[in-house]
Amino acid sequence: MDNIIIAIDGYASTGKSSLAKAIAKHLNFVYVDSGSMYRAITYYALKNNLIPLSRPNLLELKNKLSKINLNFVYNKELGFSEIFLNNKLIEKEIRSVLISKHVSSVAALPFVRRHMVSLQKKISLNKGVVMDGRDIGTVVFPEAELKLFLSASAEIRAKRRYDEYVKNNINISLKEVLSDLQSRDLDDSTREDSPLIIAKDAIEIDNSEMSIKEQLNYVISILSEKFNL
Repeated sequence: MDNIIIAIDGYASTGKSSLAKAIAKHLNFVYVDSGSMYRAITYYALKNNLIPLSRPNLLELKNKLSKINLNFVYNKELGFSEIFLNNKLIEKEIRSVLISKHVSSVAALPFVRRHMVSLQKKISLNKGVVMDGRDIGTVVFPEAELKLFLSASAEIRAKRRYDEYVKNNINISLKEVLSDLQSRDLDDSTREDSPLIIAKDAIEIDNSEMSIKEQLNYVISILSEKFNL
């Protein structure tokens, strides 16, 4: 079995993207960061003054959604695909604190989720895909051959996110990061449309004390045993 779909779900800052990129590189599969798609829509909404999500703003966002073009372009130097919004590279812009504060609210909108799921499914037509997010194994690809669910303590995840912000010269306290993360966990787990849950056939990995290399080696052992990859 050369081409399979690998779905990776989990809480914010569990390193889903880092692991997904490593797996995709190892298998020479296509990597898709579904979270960046929701961040891109959030970025669009902020840039077009559609937040707060009042009734008129929601209607305008819904009407404009079909005209928002999202695509991924592989960057050889970075080793992964970057996201473009209407032909503009926005990979750095969507990682800001402001986007993080609003993305859960935008991602919870049923019409946004339906549109994103439709786009995500099209990417997998030829399989050989590693996609990470929060509902990949439960909603987008319930038929995925391998499903992983990443978890870690809120404190460890907050420290990881905080270190990223410091690295990018973003001024924010660890306490604020932890508070935002806990709020996002609640939003993701309790939203009515496609809440964050563990698929029944997913393999759960608590990576609180695991490096990316250790996680990759563990997944490689699973791939070798189950799919001879």
